[in-house]
Amino acid sequence: MIISYFPKYVAVLVLLVLSVSALDTFIAAVYEHAVILPNRTETPVSKEETLLLMNKNIDVLEKAIKLAARKGAHIIVTPEDGIYGWVFTRETIYPYLEDIPDPEVNWIPCRDPQRFGHTPVQERLSCLAKNNTIYVVANIGDKKPCNASDPQCPPDGHYQYNTDVVFDSEGRLVARYHKYNLFAPEIQFDFPKDPEFVTFNTPFGKFGIFTCFDIFSHEPAVVVVEEFQVDSIVYPTAWYNTLPLLSAVPFHSAWARAMGVNLLAANTHNTSMHMTGSGNYAPDAVKVYHYDMETESGQLMLSELKSWPRRETISPAAVDWSAYARAVKPFSSEQLNFPGMIYFDEFTFTELKRNAGNYTVCQKDLCCHLTYRMSEKRTDEVYALGAFDGLHTVEGQYYLQICTLLKCQTTELRTCGEPVGSVFTKFEEFSLSGTFGTSYVFPQILLSGSQLASETHYKVSRDGRLQSRGRTPLPVLVLALYGRVFERDPPHLGQGPG
Repeated sequence: MIISYFPKYVAVLVLLVLSVSALDTFIAAVYEHAVILPNRTETPVSKEETLLLMNKNIDVLEKAIKLAARKGAHIIVTPEDGIYGWVFTRETIYPYLEDIPDPEVNWIPCRDPQRFGHTPVQERLSCLAKNNTIYVVANIGDKKPCNASDPQCPPDGHYQYNTDVVFDSEGRLVARYHKYNLFAPEIQFDFPKDPEFVTFNTPFGKFGIFTCFDIFSHEPAVVVVEEFQVDSIVYPTAWYNTLPLLSAVPFHSAWARAMGVNLLAANTHNTSMHMTGSGNYAPDAVKVYHYDMETESGQLMLSELKSWPRRETISPAAVDWSAYARAVKPFSSEQLNFPGMIYFDEFTFTELKRNAGNYTVCQKDLCCHLTYRMSEKRTDEVYALGAFDGLHTVEGQYYLQICTLLKCQTTELRTCGEPVGSVFTKFEEFSLSGTFGTSYVFPQILLSGSQLASETHYKVSRDGRLQSRGRTPLPVLVLALYGRVFERDPPHLGQGPG
């Protein structure tokens, strides 16, 4: 389903305004919100009780929105599930839902709150946008009635959707997106019949929008970037970090770099569920990010971004991810490979036994090559080079090709692939490549303490190598080339990490 919210009757006027007031850069804000959660219940609570909880969360968001606006932000993104949490059944979520209309209706809820029934949440979000002259992105629930004439209509007579909404700086509803790839526990929501490709225009570029696990998919994530030519993505998420390869900040920043767009990612904050990691990611640099497993407080982040980064950024197609790896002979080794698990996938590993060297490890059609030099080879830390080429089948089904260098949890090889938080070993040089069968490869570098490496310390060559640069030794926790082979996915992803 193609949805580009730009009413025809205002197109000429808006294009004229954009030509006069277009901005080369803009200030983007994201807010990582420690969501106030409802009590678990098997029976629905009253509308009054739901509104009380939602207003408590919006009270917190209001402070962030007002502060962002005072600091000059043009747009703010808030997290998935940020207004009511996620502890629900299909029945208990229902009182929290509102009927969210198609933005083509040209509606400012702050001025006309009763036009589409009782919509207090949309009214309040609209007023926050209007009164603070800022675009507001939020995640709420949509309900749509259906009947027996629709063979897919649920027994209770309505669809329920995990929904992102965008209100412009006048409070107008300009975008509505129904999450297409739901996470396994999201039993309270329905899958949309078709993926939606939602875009909206601003004086600071063309935006796309999707939610959390959608970022793993071809539809809508890749399609809205490549076919609809957006400049930036607004991205509400409720992402629980799964080390070593699925931590929010390195994965989201890698996606922005590979796809050549800005990504404004707002995560929920809940340390007991390992939920943290938000930021503004440009194709050429991480502008700002927040990762905090120590406190329980929210965090507002702002940064300046280019409005049209695609005009300056080298296309991802300029990188041939298998060029170098297919041109070199596999490095020979006398040692045996060994298996290890990462997020339910069985990798093939080989141990790095020296302080410098060249290694190759293969699985199916993927061979991963590593050249490296450590400052010293410590006896209390073990590193391994791993390869995975296969279909991931737990909490979603999607085809992966991954090359990774990582520190094992202990000196026991069976712990390679287990989460690790800190390292002492430093790498002076590294070069990682693989014989990938896809152009969608997302390079990640995670340092000790789950910190990102600065762009000054690494580069991606056009022949597909993730390489160190500069003379600063780095305490590498994980290097990864995370490839997605979309054409080998099952028909619909359905489930995932958020």
